[in-house]
Amino acid sequence: MAVFACADPEPHLRMLDRFLVLSEKLELNATIVINKIDLLDLASVEKRFAVYPTLGYRVIYTSVKDGLGLDELHESLKGKISALTGPSGVGKSSLLNAIQPGLGLAIRDISAQTNKGRHTTVVREMFPLADGGFVADLPGLRRLSLWDTEPEELDGYFPELRDLVMECQFNDCTHRQEPGCAVIRAVKDGSVSPERYESYLRLRYGNEE
Repeated sequence: MAVFACADPEPHLRMLDRFLVLSEKLELNATIVINKIDLLDLASVEKRFAVYPTLGYRVIYTSVKDGLGLDELHESLKGKISALTGPSGVGKSSLLNAIQPGLGLAIRDISAQTNKGRHTTVVREMFPLADGGFVADLPGLRRLSLWDTEPEELDGYFPELRDLVMECQFNDCTHRQEPGCAVIRAVKDGSVSPERYESYLRLRYGNEE
């Protein structure tokens, strides 16, 4: 599960897209958890992440403070081996404490100076859930890079692109400027998100941030 906060810290959607690419590459079922929804209007949060359900990814909106989405998150973890990963300070450990009190995970506030979060969790741990399953609370990440992935592979790891590339006029289409590019056409007609297209280009051609 890729856990991001809707605010504090500000969500880095390009990092989220890299998590999803890794899940596609490893053939894992990815769930997106958007935490701290008590900080913003839910409608605006859902709008910001609206593209992901259309691509087949489950999105769970949670708030430990208000107790929102915790039952749904708990049900999604029961009887499975899962991992919560994502940037520092998004509340992964707090979510685990909320769905199963007594885990005793250390929680710290977001650093007011850096707004990037402190690395509260420093080791990889697997915790048994009382009603079945295991969940790992992974150390918070500040950066995520793709290893052992060829640029030409990336088409297949973006669900909205993997079929389009077969319709391009040229077999070696870079999807940046060629005439007859089905990907560019889909971006222009709105069937592919411009933000996701930009993530794809940055991953394939550099400048991931």
